[in-house]
Amino acid sequence: MELTEIRKKIDEIDKNLVDLYKQRMLLCANIAEYKRENGMPILDTARERELLNKVADMSGREFEEYTRTLYSTILDISRSYQHKILGMTSELYQEISNALTNTPTLFPSRARVACQGIEGAYSQIASEKFFELPNITYFSNFNAVFSAIEKGLCEYGVLPIENTTAGSVKEVYELMRKHNFKIVRSVRVKVEHNLLAKSGTKLQDLKVVYSHEQAISQCGNFLATLPKGVKIIPVENTAVAAKMVAEECNAGAISSIYCAEQYGLNILARNIQDNGNNQTRFICISNKLEIYPGSNKTSITLVIPHKPGALYKILSRFNALGINLVKLESRPIPERNFEFLFYFDIEASVYSEKFAELMSELEKNCDDFTYLGTYSEIV
Repeated sequence: MELTEIRKKIDEIDKNLVDLYKQRMLLCANIAEYKRENGMPILDTARERELLNKVADMSGREFEEYTRTLYSTILDISRSYQHKILGMTSELYQEISNALTNTPTLFPSRARVACQGIEGAYSQIASEKFFELPNITYFSNFNAVFSAIEKGLCEYGVLPIENTTAGSVKEVYELMRKHNFKIVRSVRVKVEHNLLAKSGTKLQDLKVVYSHEQAISQCGNFLATLPKGVKIIPVENTAVAAKMVAEECNAGAISSIYCAEQYGLNILARNIQDNGNNQTRFICISNKLEIYPGSNKTSITLVIPHKPGALYKILSRFNALGINLVKLESRPIPERNFEFLFYFDIEASVYSEKFAELMSELEKNCDDFTYLGTYSEIV
């Protein structure tokens, strides 16, 4: 049989499949109405399991796995369609709708801002990208930043959330969930690490180098070239490292050129990071939900049980609704055996029906779902 003939037959089959699929979806709409009238949930796990086993048996051993995969997708799409037919929303989406109505049209130009570190830290640079005139208060750790906003000392907090080299700052994600704070904007800051020291100190004079642990990990190749015996000591912040070196002889700090200016230090070596495209993404957080015009990025976390198909069922929701997933990261939950926390960043208009459907479905169908906010990112 010629290729054109084979394709013609496939086209005929596809037409029949589409017609039958449309009929099936219309029947799903009837089922949705029946479930509404009788107070029944959309998901019927026993029915879906029975159907998947039946179609797998019908298809025979060669095609059973393919058929099961196909019908799993069909069932996910059918459930999504039923949710749409019933117009189901959730308390979360109502909160999101209220935020869209009540948030000002312009992001504030001035604000009281909490940051971890001291003057010259990268969080200061990020704050100045978010706000024209930030009034910054510095704190020694991330938890103190959250506490400052909770107590009303500051309106916003600026925190690092991930780095292109070192990955996510998991402590910040955990604090976001614990304190129920929301992301209102994000920005990417280019990180250029430099080796700083007091005036007169030379490279061969160094006895110790201070910096934040992530900065140290990002400059491994350069640090390997330092004279033997130089101690590498992590501190809480790159700016703290610079301030320490300003008061100590024979010491160096991995920090920014801003800190060199701030603390009157010389630059012994420039751009010493391993990766030339080293960027840190900072988030601006608030203890109330604010969604500004143009927001198209949403961050969420989910707890998914450790069993086959659990993650697939979640990912199928994104696929069924045509929503782009730009980040997926997992980590085990220490206090819950064989369960994992997943971080998701998605791209979707907050005004779209698909976004509303996704938020409503995830909130209703996940054991532990946390909405971290919808925002725009400054590049």
